[in-house]
Amino acid sequence: MSSPDPQVRAARNESTRPASRGPVVAVTGAASGVGALLTERLAASDEVKQVIAIDERRGDCAAAQWHILDVRDPAIAEKLRGADVVVHLALDLDLETDSAARTAYNVRGTQTVLTAAAAAGVHRVVLCTSAMVYGALPDNELPLSEDAELRATAEATGVGDLLEIERLARRAPRAHPGLNVTVVRPAVLVGGTDTALTRYFESPRLLVVAGSRPAWQFCHVEDLCGALEYAVLEKVDGELAVGCEGWLEQEQVEELSGIRRMELPSAVALGAAARLHRIGLTPSPAGDLAYTMYPWVISGSRLHDAGWRPRWTNEEVLAELLAEVSGRHTVVGRRLGRKDATAAGAAGATVALLGAAAVVRRARKARRRI
Repeated sequence: MSSPDPQVRAARNESTRPASRGPVVAVTGAASGVGALLTERLAASDEVKQVIAIDERRGDCAAAQWHILDVRDPAIAEKLRGADVVVHLALDLDLETDSAARTAYNVRGTQTVLTAAAAAGVHRVVLCTSAMVYGALPDNELPLSEDAELRATAEATGVGDLLEIERLARRAPRAHPGLNVTVVRPAVLVGGTDTALTRYFESPRLLVVAGSRPAWQFCHVEDLCGALEYAVLEKVDGELAVGCEGWLEQEQVEELSGIRRMELPSAVALGAAARLHRIGLTPSPAGDLAYTMYPWVISGSRLHDAGWRPRWTNEEVLAELLAEVSGRHTVVGRRLGRKDATAAGAAGATVALLGAAAVVRRARKARRRI
């Protein structure tokens, strides 16, 4: 006998669960990553009445009601009808994605979801950006409060998109009276993620820019889901920062990871990173380096005041990250195959990539003189 359709199983599960007075929650980007974890978590919660899952493909959560569509499709408004809360997690922050295509998806998708939510009568939208929007600057306080000015620029991967999403979040309640928007900003996110900051720990040496003062604060995806659930259940609202308690100094990171540093002057490191990105050798622009140079640690006071606490420590998340990236080889943001890494050697690969920019620069100057 064939097994019932997932939608039929979901309906049966709902009929056997005790009636809940909690909200109906829609999650975009529900088939993978943080969206999939949150969908499963909310579907299992006695405080949530129903979960509507939206993505371009069906995910694994049989207890959710699935709708398959692009979040930029205005038809999403009809799918959101009946929802009390929308958690928008359909973002593309892939290092390898074309930047223009990434921005078109992220910004247009968020605009469409906010407009559709208001049209469908949703009263709360939860957006997820990053603590990177505060900017990594030498004069940042340790830690930053949620109310700190957003001083980031669009020079790092995806940060321009996140800043635009922050602006949309602030404008939405004025454009759509009655719509409440909560923004959650995680620290360095770890747990099945691939970013310029997680790739930093795939390198044979930890690049340290001379004269900088890095401070590392992590956020495990399980803690992020817990914070998002708090926002969904209206236990906290506004602009929320989420991460582990405190932070790690660069020396602590090196000791815990067992990876030695390679220290370079600022002009050399930033100049090489810019040139390597410009000629297409690495996916990370020079702006990503700032987040490994200066602090952008957050306090998370609003969540703490509401009773939320992280379950993971910075030390535990770093250990998890190191286990995840074990066997991967990345130099200046570029992933190397095992053969490339073996042939180049650890320090040799770094020097080769840094030197490549100088070679290309000299070749271009020579062509201009001809």
